[in-house]
Amino acid sequence: MKIAVLVSVGRHPVSGTARYSRNDAAALTIALSLAKAHHASLDVLHAGDASNPALKEYLALGARVVEVLEAPATSDTAALLATRLTGYDLVLSGTRAEGAFDTGMLPYQVAAALDMPLVGAAVDLNVRNGVAEVRQFMPKGLRRRVEVSLPALIAVHPLANATPAYAYARLREGTIEPIATQARPENDEHLAWTTRAATAKPLRLAAAEKRSGHARMLSATTTESRGGSVVIEGSSVEKAQVILAYLREHQLVDY
Repeated sequence: MKIAVLVSVGRHPVSGTARYSRNDAAALTIALSLAKAHHASLDVLHAGDASNPALKEYLALGARVVEVLEAPATSDTAALLATRLTGYDLVLSGTRAEGAFDTGMLPYQVAAALDMPLVGAAVDLNVRNGVAEVRQFMPKGLRRRVEVSLPALIAVHPLANATPAYAYARLREGTIEPIATQARPENDEHLAWTTRAATAKPLRLAAAEKRSGHARMLSATTTESRGGSVVIEGSSVEKAQVILAYLREHQLVDY
């Protein structure tokens, strides 16, 4: 059996520094256990820049070689990966990358190009007699079992039952193997887009609810005055002082 794992470059949620993707690391951990249990070959693939230092962290997570299909950011990555993945029995990937604006469509595009079924949001995976048994993540804590015939592509959920093990010695022993490709451009629409850092959204200040549960239930069925005051007279400074007094009363500001 041949297994492949698609990995991407992640991003630290605070500093924004490039690092391994936690979701793809879970997929790699599951693939390593499957390859060991079934004596299967395992290939770790990435499409992009081979000089990115974040790719070396997948070596520390257990990959002996990370095969990098060198391609610019504007190339058709799905078609490039689909060409390389021809003949594999099982392909694992993360649900989506960690670039904040990633759509998560890459696994679906690759599966469509390979004409193989896809099972998403996998938290557990087992292979038996040419069938992949997948436990899927469902909302509100629910899970369900799905069976799919191989070959198939499995997208791993961030809450998968996998704990990556980082070892610096493996990082020194593994290698990054760049492979030149003839990538074709995806389209020209990217030229009209610009990328910038996300900005924090303003938070709405709301006073804490101090009424009892019984009073809140009554207010849901009756119309009542919630208090407050309307300030019409006075200068702008006096009106601002009224607003500031309200914020201090409800502990919405600390000055």
